[in-house]
Amino acid sequence: MVDVLIIGAGPAGSMAAALLASRGYEVLVLEKQQFPRFSIGESLLASTAELLSDAGMLDAVMACGFQYKNGAAFVRDDLYSEFNFADKFSAGYPFTFQVQRARFDQVLANEAARMGATIRHEVEITAIDISGERPVVTAKAGDEITIHRPRFVLDASGFGRTLPRLLDLERPSDFPVRAALFVQVKDNIVSGELDRQKIRVGVHPTKGDVWSWLIPFSDGHASLGVVASQEHHAKFTGSNEERLWQLIAEEPSLRKLLKDAHTVRPVGEIVGYAAKVSRLHGTGFALLGNAAEFLDPVFSSGVTIALKSAKLAADLLDQQFRGETTDWETQFAEPLMYGVETFRSFVDGWYNGDLQDVIFFEQKDPVIRRMICSVLAGYAWDAKNPYTGPQSARRLRALAGTVRAVR
Repeated sequence: MVDVLIIGAGPAGSMAAALLASRGYEVLVLEKQQFPRFSIGESLLASTAELLSDAGMLDAVMACGFQYKNGAAFVRDDLYSEFNFADKFSAGYPFTFQVQRARFDQVLANEAARMGATIRHEVEITAIDISGERPVVTAKAGDEITIHRPRFVLDASGFGRTLPRLLDLERPSDFPVRAALFVQVKDNIVSGELDRQKIRVGVHPTKGDVWSWLIPFSDGHASLGVVASQEHHAKFTGSNEERLWQLIAEEPSLRKLLKDAHTVRPVGEIVGYAAKVSRLHGTGFALLGNAAEFLDPVFSSGVTIALKSAKLAADLLDQQFRGETTDWETQFAEPLMYGVETFRSFVDGWYNGDLQDVIFFEQKDPVIRRMICSVLAGYAWDAKNPYTGPQSARRLRALAGTVRAVR
């Protein structure tokens, strides 16, 4: 009898599966797609290294030769500001990786299987009934229909958002609708012109809400994307690739950097990617990572939130299965949302200009700089950092006000 059925074999699903299977539970992972498969979200945060280590997966990731990442660089016209994860306020790992997600996700899934989880691909969840003593999950693989009655269901389906759709949990995001055009390129950047150990976040010279990402990989390729309002994207015509290069041309320093670059896969587009739900858990189920909430790609928080949610859920399920008293609201939802709200404050601050003013301010207080760096490194759950949790938005606004007054 299956103890835990996990929907999706991405980072959240694989980590939850590994943690639970290594503790002796019967874990079944049902994944809609066949791996390896393309996914965006290639720049990890330093806190992910710690979470991967906790799950016994870090050695396998390190063996892959992914691009080492030690920080982030922000560029706007002639302004440049970089943050090194070693110079952060919070304790923890000072490094992470920039990864091709197809390989990264496959490695994590392989590790979960090595630890005892069963993973089946090309299986779609078509229905769930949570009215009884156990969840009843209907799955479809080709023409075959199977019924599963696990003790608990974890939804790690990412943007597929399986249970939010089936249980009517989806709610409109309060973020404005934004769009992203993205691709992978052979970047052909001359050695020394780019710090390949950092993600490059570029800002439009005159429009602070238009920004680009450039994530170098270890093999000379890179992930490239431009995020803007739907209205701004609509100003450009032609194919997705033509539109992307038109957008890149608006940021002269990026266009110069990529003068010899060429695409190696079709350009993709996502519109209105922000998502939220009415609740993160219910009778016999919980939502992990992007299946629950997705904010914005600007601070690469997606995989971090996914792995954090998986660890919280796995630890809590272990307690629950051992007969201990558990409270999913206070032990899962509230702790998870502490970090999510931290990232939300930084995303809001990025688009309203507060955080950009702080990032590009030349006279940064070294202690505050380390606190900001900790959040950028993914340590959004460090309660000792005043720029995390429910007060992060207010304190960020106050900091930006001080910066503007000094200027």
